[in-house]
Amino acid sequence: METNQAESDAVDSAWKSLYRVGGAAGPIVVLMIPIQIIIFVVWPPPNNLIGWFALFQNNRLIGLLDMDLLLMVDQVLIVLVLLALYIALKRTSPSFMIIGLTVGLVGIAVYFASNPAFSMLLLSDQYAAATTEAQRSILLAAGQAMLALYQGTAYDVGYALEGVALLIIPAVMLRSTLFSKKTAYVGILMGLMSLVPPTAGTIGLLFSFASLVPLEIWLILIARRLFQLG
Repeated sequence: METNQAESDAVDSAWKSLYRVGGAAGPIVVLMIPIQIIIFVVWPPPNNLIGWFALFQNNRLIGLLDMDLLLMVDQVLIVLVLLALYIALKRTSPSFMIIGLTVGLVGIAVYFASNPAFSMLLLSDQYAAATTEAQRSILLAAGQAMLALYQGTAYDVGYALEGVALLIIPAVMLRSTLFSKKTAYVGILMGLMSLVPPTAGTIGLLFSFASLVPLEIWLILIARRLFQLG
């Protein structure tokens, strides 16, 4: 028994750096979410392809930000949070935590596959440099395909998969003594609201914006506990 306890303590000690990194990632996401909202309000995304091409030519950074550059950074940071939570909770439920982690990582990977920000930037440059109508027509067709991919099926699937992951992991928290019940219930609420993608009409938009409130609270609670574990 003493040997097992010593091994358990050694494992916990070995992962303290990950706890601290995961704890630091959460507040960064919390800060970036309102920044992204402000960007959308001040510089609303275009509603057609020509508008996107013009935006990228006028201000490349705003074009990338309007096409969710900060959200891509958020997703990388969320990976760190998920990894830290997996290590913290895997002894409570190894099976469900590996399922939750896998589903979450697949959802994030699918999201990255659906985001065409840098591809659209390249197409915009090529469109601006095109000298014939035939070249422009080809580039417009490619751009329309990119916009169809953006927030299309892949986006919806990735969004829903992350919502499933954010239901599984807080459910495991309810069985653990490492996190409070409040943290678990806030996470479950967030996960439920995240099952409806923002592309699902008005309801989807309302759910996606409303889910930001429990997400921010959950990340703050998670960060505080991960720092304690670290």
